[in-house]
Amino acid sequence: MELVGYIFIGIAVLVISSIKIVNQYERGVVLTLGRYTGIRNPGLRLVVPFIQRMIRVDVRSTPIDVSKQEVITKDNVTVNVDAVVYLRAVKPDRAVLEITNYVYGTSQFAQAALRDVIGNADLDDVLTKRDEMSRLIKEIVDTQTDQWGIDVEAVKIQNIELAQEMKRAMAKQAEAERERRAVIITAEGEKAAASVVAEAAAMLMKVPGGINVRTLQTLEKISEQPSQKTLFVLPADLTNTIAKLVSHQ
Repeated sequence: MELVGYIFIGIAVLVISSIKIVNQYERGVVLTLGRYTGIRNPGLRLVVPFIQRMIRVDVRSTPIDVSKQEVITKDNVTVNVDAVVYLRAVKPDRAVLEITNYVYGTSQFAQAALRDVIGNADLDDVLTKRDEMSRLIKEIVDTQTDQWGIDVEAVKIQNIELAQEMKRAMAKQAEAERERRAVIITAEGEKAAASVVAEAAAMLMKVPGGINVRTLQTLEKISEQPSQKTLFVLPADLTNTIAKLVSHQ
C-alpha cells in the first residue's frame, strides 16, 4: 500500500508540474528535447516534464533607455544625447531562438544608430529637427531587429546637452539676433511714420492756411508746459515774402 501511495504522489507531482499558466500578455515558446515545437497562447497549458520546456515571452510594448552618448556632430560640436526606445516582440519564437537577450541587443543597436545619426548632422539640425532624427534612428534599428521578430514602435530623443561654452556662445548669438530684429522693426516703424508725416504735410500745403493752423496748435501744446526758452514766431506771409526776395536775387 505504501508503494501505491508513493506512485500516486509521484503521478500527482508530475501532473502538477506539467500545468503551466500563460498570462494574457505572454506567449510560451515550447522546446521539446531541445527543439522548437510551437507557441502556447494564454491560458492553462500542459508541458511534459523533463521532456518539454516552456519559455515565456512578454509581448507588451517595452520601453528601454538608451544611455547617454557623447557624440561629435558634423560641424565638430560635442553633445551628450540620450533616448528611449519602445519595442514589442511580435514573433516570440524568433525572440527566443535568434538572440539571447533581445532587449539588450536592441539597446546596443539603438546606441550605435544614435551616434551615427547625430554624428552625421549639424548642431542646428540636431536641435531643431529632433523628430526627424528620431525617425531615422527608428528606421535603422527596426531594420536590424526585424530578424529577431522585434518591432521598434518608436524612438524618442530625450535630452541634448551642450558644453557651457557652447551654451554661452548660443546665448550671445540669440541676443544679437534679437537686437538685429529690434533695429529692423524700429527702422520700419520710422519709415512708415515718415511716410505718414510727408503725406500729412502735403495735404496741409494744399489747404489755404493749413500750415498756420497746425503752427498754432503746436504753440498751444508748447505753452502748456513750463519752459525757460523764448520762442519767436514769424508770420507765414513774412517768411514767404523773404523767400521770394531771396529767389529773385
